Amino acid sequence: MIVATWNVNGVRARTDAVIAWFTERRPDIACLQEIKTQDEGFPREAFEALGYHVETHGQKGFNGVALLSKEKPEAVTRGLPGGEGDEQSRYIEGLWRINGKPLRVASIYLPNGNPVGTEKYPYKLDWMARLERHASDLLERYEALVLAGDYNVIPEPIDAKHPQAWVEDALFRPETRRAYRRLVNLGLTDALRATTDADGTYSFWDYQAGAWQKNNGIRIDHLLLSPEAASRLSGAGIDKHVRAWEKPSDHVPVLIDLTA
Repeated sequence: MIVATWNVNGVRARTDAVIAWFTERRPDIACLQEIKTQDEGFPREAFEALGYHVETHGQKGFNGVALLSKEKPEAVTRGLPGGEGDEQSRYIEGLWRINGKPLRVASIYLPNGNPVGTEKYPYKLDWMARLERHASDLLERYEALVLAGDYNVIPEPIDAKHPQAWVEDALFRPETRRAYRRLVNLGLTDALRATTDADGTYSFWDYQAGAWQKNNGIRIDHLLLSPEAASRLSGAGIDKHVRAWEKPSDHVPVLIDLTA
């Protein structure tokens, strides 16, 4: 089964492209980020017509995450635990039962954190600490778990065409990368890097300065797997060609294939 993540950068502005990719790829579960709409504004009818169940955690104008799946989840959790008073819609989690076994999948839109010298960077690091605590709790369930989304983290220099250009950026700061490593070191597997160590493997290209044409990209969209999910990993990939479509998102879908 295919589980995918994609920051669509506005689902209403890019409905045609997103529907085209769903029609082409037919993911079993898709995690969307930056839907940029309240729940009632999500174009659910277009996806329901393709046979998908839609769960959203939206927000007017920005942020917002969604889970789209061929099968209806047994349970859905909206919001990352531990953030009393945090009104930003950045986390939604669903539980499915596949062939009698639980599969838990989260769609994550981790804060960008820029500019570093503002309150946005401490908020990013605090959010990452909350995610680490929640992931630790989820791992104690010994379920197949997929934490998928736009992490706004460049894990290693190999994950950027020009890593030196990102040294002071919130996506590549040492504090950010340490927080990401702490998360992974709980026992999670970076699905894409478990299948390839190739450089030039990116999921985001800025709209500016011909970044796409020059392949000046970064890898910031990740699927992290619990041991139970990693044992079922049969492949991973990036649908890079979607970036060349009309009115593209600056991100492209990243996906994994899990055995049933």
